[in-house]
Amino acid sequence: MPTTFIVSKKPEFDKVIDHLRQDLSSLRTGRANAAILDNVKVEAYGAMMDLKGVGSISVPDAKTIVIDPWDKGLLHAIEQAIQKSDVGINPVNDGKILRLTMPQMTEESRKVLVKVMKEKAEDARVAMRQVREKVREEILQQEKDHVIAEDERFKLQDDLEKFVKDMNGEVDVIVGKKEEEIMTV
Repeated sequence: MPTTFIVSKKPEFDKVIDHLRQDLSSLRTGRANAAILDNVKVEAYGAMMDLKGVGSISVPDAKTIVIDPWDKGLLHAIEQAIQKSDVGINPVNDGKILRLTMPQMTEESRKVLVKVMKEKAEDARVAMRQVREKVREEILQQEKDHVIAEDERFKLQDDLEKFVKDMNGEVDVIVGKKEEEIMTV
């Protein structure tokens, strides 16, 4: 069991994991997922707003995402925002709603997506190492300030390494599940 000092640093590591989950949820996997629209901003009422703030987003089946704007006057603005975004799917506008149909992914596009996903995972690991170094410096500073003894510093550093290893294991699990999701036809 890690010491309370290491446990108190868990929220910083959790932020890295949450960021990775959010990044991976926006990757298109061939299955309809409303999360791919999370970063789409729409110009509405003179301001930039999140897409989910101007209409309802639903996933009626595995290949379709439907956007139903609360104000039908924003239909064209939403359509343009999706086209300008990096979603990579052209919406179909029927005058009332927008439909996004997920294209069938090829084996090559799946492999490219897995490569992008692994880059995002490596970014998360780098961020995890940066947090680890920051915590390590705090431990060293505590020893310099005579808050903890040298033996306790070594124990805290060992606990930190075990904790980071566990968090990296969590990254591996998340990436493994996402890779399986991407490669499933």
